[in-house]
Amino acid sequence: MLKFDSKSGTNQTIKSWYKTMIFAKRIRLRPTNEQEIQLWKSVGTARWAYNWALAKQEERYKTGGKFISDGILRKELTALKQTDKFSWLYEVSNNITKQAIKDLCEVYKKFFKGLADKPRFKSRRKSKPSFYNDNVKLKVVGNKVLIEKVGWVAVSECIPVEKYYNPRISHDRKYWYLSVGIEESKSIVELMNVSLGIDVGIKELAVCSDNTRKKNINKTGTVRRAEKRLSRLQRQVSRKYEKNKEGNRFVKTSNILKIEKKIQHLHRRLTNIRLNHLHQSTSEIVKNKPYRIVMETLNIKGMMKNKHLSKAIAKQCLCKFKRQVQYKCEKYGIEFVEADRWFPSSKTCSSCENLRSRNRSRF
Repeated sequence: MLKFDSKSGTNQTIKSWYKTMIFAKRIRLRPTNEQEIQLWKSVGTARWAYNWALAKQEERYKTGGKFISDGILRKELTALKQTDKFSWLYEVSNNITKQAIKDLCEVYKKFFKGLADKPRFKSRRKSKPSFYNDNVKLKVVGNKVLIEKVGWVAVSECIPVEKYYNPRISHDRKYWYLSVGIEESKSIVELMNVSLGIDVGIKELAVCSDNTRKKNINKTGTVRRAEKRLSRLQRQVSRKYEKNKEGNRFVKTSNILKIEKKIQHLHRRLTNIRLNHLHQSTSEIVKNKPYRIVMETLNIKGMMKNKHLSKAIAKQCLCKFKRQVQYKCEKYGIEFVEADRWFPSSKTCSSCENLRSRNRSRF
């Protein structure tokens, strides 16, 4: 980025060079009934391998032993597959179990460094159904893609035939998707001599220093109607659970399964609405091409402890908003600055930069 005089009043443009980045592309899969059964087998195997490796690590940790590397765990799993009890592991690709173990070990390393929470066991009911596919064996021909031990699966759009990074197949409780990382590059981008500040909140998603405001999508009629319908369905399924209770256990009837499927689809719709609004808002901010964007560092975990505001804060998805602004700034070569939340911006003079003392009178 070329340097310039920030105090100049003229509208200058700055030339910035874009670095090569890897962007994720998600394509919907259209598997047959037989292929979908195999996809669910792959999902279950990946979850089992992750939980198996986590149990091994926790067992070693309780006895005071050292961390087990992913290479040792893979060899142990290979020996386990040769027994009759675990011969079902041959029904899916071996790359699925290997990558699941590697993912667990990477999370554990981040936990020891203080960069992530302690890994937890994946639940069949709550965890996101997904698994890894080897990028070397991922082949694309027309509108079909080759997935290991599944076969040629139809896709809804053409996939660019390029080098792929970290292919993952996932299910969002309605459709199957293939996510791949594709390397992209861009030429010179011209940036304006504007430093933009963003203040996020609950009343409005974002208020920018150029007087532009991004609305809170959760206050719109579409989202409120969907949330009202969601509450109604949740009460309905709760009553059916109580009605079909047998002793200490609940019986899932066909009607309960139907309502739970509607609830899952409604949760998916609300998530997509909020995510789409975040992408539109962040793209509008970044496409103005200021040379710098400044955001406040927020303590989201501390804010979530407020029982009166936690639900509203969670719906705003402020962490996703910040992450999207951050990577889109990197895409256009814009400087992204995180201001400390204790920085006295309101006490600092914009002209002479003097800091007003606390005991000084306002009048």
